[in-house]
Parts: sequence; C-alpha cells; structure tokens
Amino acid sequence: MPLHKGPEKPDERPLSVNPFYGEANPVGGMTQAPPKHRLPDTPLSPTTAYQLVHDELMLDGNSRLNLATFVTTWMEPQAGVLMGECRDKNMIDKDEYPRTAELERRCVAMLADLWNAPDPSAAVGCSTTGSSEACMLAGMALKRRWAQRNADRYPAHDVRPNLVMGVNVQVCWDKFCNFWEVEARQVPMDGDRFHLDPQAAAALCDENTIGVVGILGSTFDGSYEPIADLCAALDELQERTGLDIPVHVDGASGAMVAPFLDEDLVWDFRLPRVVSINTSGHKYGLVYPGVGWALWRDKAALPEELVFHVNYLGGDMPTFALNFSRPGAQVVAQYYTFLRLGREGYRAVQQTTRDVARGIAERVEALGDFRLLTRGDELPVFAFTTRPDVTAYDVFDVSRRLREKGWLVPAYTFPPNREDLSVLRVVCRNGFSADLAELFVEDLGLLLPELRRQPHPLTQDKGAATGFHH
Repeated sequence: MPLHKGPEKPDERPLSVNPFYGEANPVGGMTQAPPKHRLPDTPLSPTTAYQLVHDELMLDGNSRLNLATFVTTWMEPQAGVLMGECRDKNMIDKDEYPRTAELERRCVAMLADLWNAPDPSAAVGCSTTGSSEACMLAGMALKRRWAQRNADRYPAHDVRPNLVMGVNVQVCWDKFCNFWEVEARQVPMDGDRFHLDPQAAAALCDENTIGVVGILGSTFDGSYEPIADLCAALDELQERTGLDIPVHVDGASGAMVAPFLDEDLVWDFRLPRVVSINTSGHKYGLVYPGVGWALWRDKAALPEELVFHVNYLGGDMPTFALNFSRPGAQVVAQYYTFLRLGREGYRAVQQTTRDVARGIAERVEALGDFRLLTRGDELPVFAFTTRPDVTAYDVFDVSRRLREKGWLVPAYTFPPNREDLSVLRVVCRNGFSADLAELFVEDLGLLLPELRRQPHPLTQDKGAATGFHH
C-alpha cells in the first residue's frame, strides 16, 4: 500500500457543491462548501457528503476494464448482501463472532483438502488481508524454523539468513526480506525463461537458506514455475550436501486455478518438500478484496512460538497475523463462494476465463504487429510485445492509447537479465466476458493504423508511462 503525504502546496479551493445537494437550504451548498485538507467546522447532510465523494470517485478508472489487476472486480449481488451484513463484525474477535470464526476454519479445511495436504485435519492455516500478508507469515515461519535448527550459531554477526527466489517474485517478497533482515537471493531471467530455474535456485542455497519460494503463476507473464522440478533439484542437493531446504509455494493466483484446470500438475502438498502455500481469495478465489490464505502442511511447519494465545473479551484466541482488527465480510464471502460454486463451479468459471484469455491472445497475434510471450494457457494471463520490425511505436504507446478508450493495460520492462524486453500484459478475470474481450481486440485494432503512422515511439519517460511498477 502506498504511503500518502500531504500536498506540498495545499489546494485551498473548497469543494464545489451543487445547490441542489442542500436539501434543507438549496443555496446553503453555495456558501458552505467544505474544505479539502482539514476537518470541516460543521456537519454535512448524509446526502451531500455521499454525493461529494461519489462525484470525485467518478474519475477513477472502471474496474471491470482494468486488465492490469488480478483482483476480483465482480461478484454476485447475494455475496454483496452477505458482505454488507458482516462488515461490522471484527474478524479477529472469534469469541464474540464464533460462527464467522467457524466459517474461516471451514475455508482452511477446504483449502487443505484442495491442495492435497497429507492429513487435511492436521493442516493449519488462517485468513489474511491478502497474499502479501500471507507471504510475510510464511516467510516468518521459514525463518523461525531455520533459526531453531541453527540455534547454536544464530544470531551472530557473521550469520545472515537468506531466501532464494526468482527475480519475478511479487514485491511483497522483497519487502519481507527487507523488513525481517533476510538476504534476498534471486535467480535472474535468461533468454526466453522468464521465471526461476530449479538448478540455478538450488545452486544459490547454503546452510543459511531458510527456504526457496516457487511461484505458481508469475505476475510478469502468467506462467507457472516448475515446482516439482524445483523440489527434485533440492532433493538432489540434500543427497549431495545434507542441506534440507523447504519450499513455500506462492500460489497467489495459480493455487485457485491449477487444482481445477491442471489436476495432473503436481505442485502442492503432494510434494513432501512443500511446507506452506498461500493464495489470494480476492484474485482467482473470486472474492472482492481483501482476503488471503496461508496454510502449513502440519503443525510442525508452523512454530508454536509464533502463535499468540490472546485473552480477548473473555475468550482464548490463537492468532497468527500481522493485522489485528479487520472485517469478517471477506471471509464470509469466501465461504459463500466455496459453497456456491463447489469444484465443478470453480472449474467452469476458471475454464471460461482461460478460454477468453487464449482467444484474445490468438486474436492479438493475428493483428500482425505483436509477438506473444505467453498464451494464457496457465494463468488466464498473457504477455506480448511488439515485433522486431515494428519501429513506429512501442508497448508504452499502446498502453497510453488504450487508456484513452478506457482500457487499463500495463506496459513495463522486465527485470535482470531481460531489461531489454518491454511488454504489455492482459489479465482475464471472471466477469471479463467474451463480449468485452471482443470489444478490447476491436479497440486495439482500431488504434494500429494511427500508431503505425507515428515517426517514432512517443514515450519519453518509460518509468512514468505506466502505473505498474512491479
């Protein structure tokens, strides 16, 4: 979440109020407009306050046309009603809201079963505000388990724990390493490999490695990392050196896609080396933000000393979280969605979304100006760039022009060692229908004649050309 600062030079103009907003006194709104950067001296009517905020938010982008975000932008009205009924319930207060706590427990059990935990009843887990918090919790558990195994030499000034991952990881892993003083060892991209290489990851491991992170669905291009091959490489490392390195699977998106569409893909707790998995309920879990999930294969994988037992409002409450008070609405919505869809419903939704992604990818390629990096056949996500012979414009020009049509499509440069590669990425989600997909491709095609007539790419500052700064 960005940190917001006050304006360097405050806008001293008051908010402009339509006279009709003043229900009791129609002209009152013309003389009593509230300030923007300090609390108003007097109250406003609820209608006026609502309309002022509503009008300003009209300038936000349309979330349904946001092809940059993985976050769910549509749910059924019944889910919205349930969320409204539960928004005043504090999720952390399990003693006062025992049924909400029970729904959270059921969701954990369902995910443990979905991800093939050896004994789903023995798996432990919790809801979070999203995958970023879930990753932090999983990383903390990895570090604490490593510290317990190395208590004879850590902490010491010359011993620093490290975490191995691909350079394509979500920024929350960089934050974890920074906040918890862990060295980030990243496997760079190479050629047409845009994610972690198992052998290269194993080569970076040593006695100070707390774990390796595998990504089931890279945000850069939608591809799955080879989790089974990663575990096999670490098995070989253990045979040679005795180092027993655990794996955490960041399944922020893919952990809610692969179980339904790629059932033969082995990536989860079926692999003994996988000790924990996270996902975002508010991505392909099909729930509005924000809810995530963190699960460990058994109690041994989550050190008991990290779990707090709080006497809160008269009840014993075990909790493992960075956040405390938060609404129960999203957890209830997750349970509703699990109940509503079941396995077959999730399979149908995710298959439709993948079909839409693959269909758009094929049509974009058929336009002739673009080269596909991925085709939407893993995550319902694909990345593409301009062909080498296209010199009049670049992906940043395309992103800017699509925004004029209302479409939010990020353009960005890849990390080391592929900084030479700039791409566009399209994320397809439930609610992004085949009809909307057709409109998107039509709009893209209509832009091309004008883009082809440009003398050269027009974007000067590529760093500021997009809001996507992964």
